Amino acid sequence: MKTLARWLLLAAALLLVAQLYPGVTVASFGSALLAAFVIGLFNTLVRPLLVLLTLPVTVLTLGLFLFVINALMFWAAASLLEGFNVAGFTAALVGSLLYSVCGVVIDAAVERIFSRGAEV
Repeated sequence: MKTLARWLLLAAALLLVAQLYPGVTVASFGSALLAAFVIGLFNTLVRPLLVLLTLPVTVLTLGLFLFVINALMFWAAASLLEGFNVAGFTAALVGSLLYSVCGVVIDAAVERIFSRGAEV
């Protein structure tokens, strides 16, 4: 149930990012659901490999290269899907930053809500 709630909220966050930043467009909530799923899949499967391969650059840039990796995951998901578009790398960078901030807030809220349910 927690995973489903998080997925729905992340899809809504993707719609919010599209409203806040004109470089990111999402056609519908269904497209946002699919995009949130693909971004999550990329972050789970591809991102750890990219982080490992670019570890020297990440250390040299004091971790700032992780923003580039996040933007690449965001941009790659947009390139694969219909109804989710990113105008370019800068749009992917800004969009991924906004999406990450929303994700942190959503994770904190979902944890708080579901941990409260366990106490009752």
